[in-house]
Amino acid sequence: MNILVTGANGQLGSELHDLILKQYPMSHTPYATFFFTDKNELDITDKNAIEYFCEKNHIDVIVNCAAYTAVDKAEEEQLMADSINHLAVKYLAEISKARSIKLIHISTDYVFDGKNFKPYVETDETNPQGVYGASKLAGEKAMQEIYPPSSIIIRTSWVYSSYGSNFVKTMLRLAKERDELGVIFDQVGTPTYARDLAETILKIISRYGELDIGDSEKNNTISNVEIYHYSNEGVCSWYDFAKAIFEISGLSCKVNPIETAEYPTPAARPSYSLLNKAKIKKVYNITIPYWRDSLNECLIKIMNAE
Repeated sequence: MNILVTGANGQLGSELHDLILKQYPMSHTPYATFFFTDKNELDITDKNAIEYFCEKNHIDVIVNCAAYTAVDKAEEEQLMADSINHLAVKYLAEISKARSIKLIHISTDYVFDGKNFKPYVETDETNPQGVYGASKLAGEKAMQEIYPPSSIIIRTSWVYSSYGSNFVKTMLRLAKERDELGVIFDQVGTPTYARDLAETILKIISRYGELDIGDSEKNNTISNVEIYHYSNEGVCSWYDFAKAIFEISGLSCKVNPIETAEYPTPAARPSYSLLNKAKIKKVYNITIPYWRDSLNECLIKIMNAE
């Protein structure tokens, strides 16, 4: 089985790469060979480039970690956000269907408006409030309309990692520059440690490895696109998240709770981003770690790298 991972230099792609390389330095596992690419190796907004890569390397599974994630800049760069989050997903889905490739696509809680009162399930009505969320939803819909075989969409939220830029690393940097910070307390959700999500994706792929990828009849019988939600367990606000980062790291920076209205941004943020993970836990028989436990693990990794 040959697996293409797009967006390999991002947070999730980097964690996937790290997990594979730690056990298999040549990216060859007992069940698969991985091809890790970023935009320099493969432009997913170029359909011909995707087709050529998939044909040349006999790709069986695509994990699309690539995305335009600059939420505020997307309000101005609408065409770029749409190109990466929508049209590229459409191309990946079309090629996946034509070549019986299984596509795992990563989406976001921003497809919802954040006005719910209980954790969002996969079938809840979507209503994005900004360009970023709308472009990600457009990608989801394109994939669902095309129906590549045995493919899935995983929505996640508040992603962080020891790789790349994220809230955790920003807080650590600011704590060394300032004595106190104001952090929003009226937006709640659950952080997602990219490494935990990466491990879940590898479990899903290993399940694919048990199937006969060449059996087109089997593929056609399970061709619907399933949607799953994934984040760590528990709930917190950005304020709680920041407090936990400083507490675990032993930093003395004071955190002051502020309202969203006190920190205006070009793009609206969901005030409620809790995702119900019951479906993915049941289908793939996984246990999801508590957010503080995963944060502790990530912070140890960051501090050991310094």
